[in-house]
Amino acid sequence: MRKYLSLLILLVMSLGASAQKFAFMDTEYVLKHLPEYKSSLTQIDGLSKQYQKEIEQQFVEVDRLYKAYQADQILLTDEMRKRRENEIVEKEMKAKELQRVKFGPEGDLFQMRTKLLKPIQEKIATTTAEIAKSKFIDFVFDKSSESSMMIYVNSAYDISDDIIIKLGFKPGTLAP
Repeated sequence: MRKYLSLLILLVMSLGASAQKFAFMDTEYVLKHLPEYKSSLTQIDGLSKQYQKEIEQQFVEVDRLYKAYQADQILLTDEMRKRRENEIVEKEMKAKELQRVKFGPEGDLFQMRTKLLKPIQEKIATTTAEIAKSKFIDFVFDKSSESSMMIYVNSAYDISDDIIIKLGFKPGTLAP
C-alpha cells in the first residue's frame, strides 16, 4: 500500500512540475558493495553471539540451581528453602537484566550497531546529495525501503516555512 502511495505521489509530482528531475537508488544494493558495511555486520554478529553465550550461561546456571533445589527440597528446612528460592529468583533476574542490557532497545548491541552503521549511512547520504546536485536532480528515492523513502530533496522545494507563516507563526522559533 505504501509503495503504491509513494508511486502515486511521485506521479502527481512529475505531472505537476515537469522541470523537476527524479532519481532512485537501492540502498541495500549499495551497502552490499561496501567492505566497511560487511565488516560492521561481521562485528555486530560476533558481538551478538558473544552476548547470547553469556546470557545462556547464566540461564543454564539458574536451571542447574532450580533442579538442585527440586532434588533437595524435601530435606530442606523452611529457612533454607526460602534462601535457595531467593537465590534462584535473584540469579534469574540478573540473567534477564543482562539480556535487557545487551539486547534491549537501548542496549549494548543496539548502540554498537548505531556506532558502526551511522557513519556508513551518512557517507551514503552525503554521496547521494553530491551526485544529485551535480546531475541537477531534485528528488532521490530509495527503492529498497518499503515506503520508497526520500533520500535527497532539493531544499528549493521545501515549503515548511511557508506553512508555518500561513499558520501564523515565525519560522525558526520553536514552540515552548
